[in-house]
Amino acid sequence: MRTPASTYRLQIRSSFTLFDAAEKVPYLKSLGVDWVYLSPILTAEQGSDHGYDVTDPSAVDPERGGPEGLLALSRAAREHGMGVLVDIVPNHVGVATPVQNPWWWSLLKEGRGSRYAEAFDVDWDLGGGKVRLPMLGSDADLDKLEIKDGELRYYDHRFPLAEGTYSEGDSPQEVHGRQHYQLMDWRRADAELNYRRFFAVTTLAGIRVETPAVFEEAHAEVGRWFTEGLVDGLRVDHPDGLADPAGYLRWLKDLTGGAYVLVEKILEPGEVLPGDFACEGTTGYDALADVDRVFVDPAGEQPLDALDAELRGAPEAADYAEMIRGTKRMIADGILRSEVLRLARLVPESHGLALEEAADAIAEIIASFPVYRSYLPTGAEVLKEASESAAEHRPDLAVAIGTLLPLLLDPANPIAVRFQQTSGMVMAKGVEDTAFYRYTRLGTLTEVGAEPTEFAVSPEEFHHRMRRRQDELPLSMTTMSTHDTKRSEDARARISVIAELPGEWAATLDTLRKLAPIPDGPYENLLWQAIVGAWPASRERLQGYAEKAAREAGNSTKWTDPDEDFESRVKAAVDAVFDDAGVARVVEDFVARIDAFAASNSLSAKLVQLTMPGVPDVYQGSEFWERSLTDPDNRRPVDFAIREAELARIDAGTLPEAGTEASKLLATTRALRLKRDRPELFEGYVPVTATGAAAGHLLGFSRGAAHGTPGALTLATRLPAGLEAGGGWRDTAVELPAAMRDELTGAEFGAGTVLVADVLGAYPVALLVPVDGGNA
Repeated sequence: MRTPASTYRLQIRSSFTLFDAAEKVPYLKSLGVDWVYLSPILTAEQGSDHGYDVTDPSAVDPERGGPEGLLALSRAAREHGMGVLVDIVPNHVGVATPVQNPWWWSLLKEGRGSRYAEAFDVDWDLGGGKVRLPMLGSDADLDKLEIKDGELRYYDHRFPLAEGTYSEGDSPQEVHGRQHYQLMDWRRADAELNYRRFFAVTTLAGIRVETPAVFEEAHAEVGRWFTEGLVDGLRVDHPDGLADPAGYLRWLKDLTGGAYVLVEKILEPGEVLPGDFACEGTTGYDALADVDRVFVDPAGEQPLDALDAELRGAPEAADYAEMIRGTKRMIADGILRSEVLRLARLVPESHGLALEEAADAIAEIIASFPVYRSYLPTGAEVLKEASESAAEHRPDLAVAIGTLLPLLLDPANPIAVRFQQTSGMVMAKGVEDTAFYRYTRLGTLTEVGAEPTEFAVSPEEFHHRMRRRQDELPLSMTTMSTHDTKRSEDARARISVIAELPGEWAATLDTLRKLAPIPDGPYENLLWQAIVGAWPASRERLQGYAEKAAREAGNSTKWTDPDEDFESRVKAAVDAVFDDAGVARVVEDFVARIDAFAASNSLSAKLVQLTMPGVPDVYQGSEFWERSLTDPDNRRPVDFAIREAELARIDAGTLPEAGTEASKLLATTRALRLKRDRPELFEGYVPVTATGAAAGHLLGFSRGAAHGTPGALTLATRLPAGLEAGGGWRDTAVELPAAMRDELTGAEFGAGTVLVADVLGAYPVALLVPVDGGNA
């Protein structure tokens, strides 16, 4: 199996096709990248910028360059000695425009008689033999249906007609009643939908890849990539939505000839990948959380909790555990109630539970679940614990929960299979997409894959986790930014400084709240942290984030029922940053106050991520500052020309000034090149301990081999505001095992005791390698 030393994620779309990606390969090679990592490239909904709404798995998307584009990219990668990793989407397909999806069109036209009926996860009994389509503005809109060109039309929406269901003179409503589908009010989807979706997205229909024929047809094109040598590895999107993730991964390994495979799997604290997963690791959210937290000051927790309590008008800060129980229950009772009811209908009548009682108990167990899902029999204990917690929380449901538990523990029972697919949906929507916008004490902590109650991680704990990563998942991906992160890496690095200066932040926030008030204190904290983290940013970007964050939180306004008065206050606050000199000055002064510390955090986190155990990914453009907010902001086009020019200057001998984004490019390229070209320097993991007054501000580790051969040595600055306030590095020192050279500056240091102030004189980080084979 070929494995990457590093990857670089590119978002492929009509405005940046596979041909465009092929043209960037020489730059990526020069940067030090080992493999090109592509977003989904199969044919997707026309105009889709992300590609996760695949409409035809049988071909590379013509809008993204088609098969010729993939061939061009693959050839360019091969010519430069690079590999190719591609993101695939096995859980669902896009059905927003039925005519674009031949599988879905066939299902709607032929119903259960369609050859694709087994591909989709439809509860035919609930729909009376029909697929329920929540496409209407209201049920009264059935009067607006038309027959045109042999199809049923609703405005621009097109639907097929089953053979023999239309004669001249028939009304559109009569014809609609004869179809294998039923158009209905979109609001009814929450409780009445009868096909499995991706989360609560009705335009993404789940498919049953656990069925061999479905797997084979859905993956024929993917298989071709490997038989023809076009692709080297795969990133599997949302494996938790599959009926049998472990079985799917085994099939995928067989299909690809044992290729390198990663899963987009969020691991909660203490959770490990199931041992029967045929893959090399995750896409790196777990690594992101560890890196972030080692650069957060634990001393900031108490004052930021106090600020949170004040903003909520409560005696204490928000109780996160209670919050997520509530938000998950809200999702289970709301936008995903149709999934819960489907589970309840699977309970045998002989068990004596009424439908509503069963649904109530199932929702309570899911709301108590501490991880995304179990993988029975793996995770059975977690399921038992969640059931016990649910029964404690709702004693009135204890009997019902006890009745359900044996069914949910049986891996062969359909309800157990579907429960496993559903719990992750509720977790994602209730936690990531709701609670993460309500739990606002420090934005760094509410990131995809993170546990927000873990405020900070000590260097000692970080080293423990890295040794475990080296031992258990050395080929797992590490990342700091993705197309899904709520805040990209350098926005979080800036927000993390707030933990070092909580008093100054509280005063700044108080001023902003007075100048541009919004009637929701916790939301104000979230918004102003985001603005500070992303600054400078355009009005359009910040307005888009502010609206999305407010509606996702769902406390003061909602997607389905926007509060116009509240949202006008939010819009006015964001506008004030651009239109009110007083507000602008407060934001800019605070950014100026913390920016050097933020830059230190950014370089330190980046170098640690690139050199720690695992396969580091660089999200497109993040070799410069990456201060994007949540999607679609984090999927904006990248100016590669300016990055290429700056890299050329560095390679010509220019050392960037500390604190500039070019300094981040320097650290990135030096680390990537070293990891690719000198893999023997990254074979182990040994913590490096400093001595002296500021020892706690240094994070250091050596990647030398276990038998003692010196390897690459990373030194990074922690808590830079506190370091400055304490008088700098002073007598802080480290022991070097050999004469070493800093890859960033070229400076050399002899073996033995070396002052950290000397090593980190130019930048807050250093990447040291042995000189002349490591001889002292």
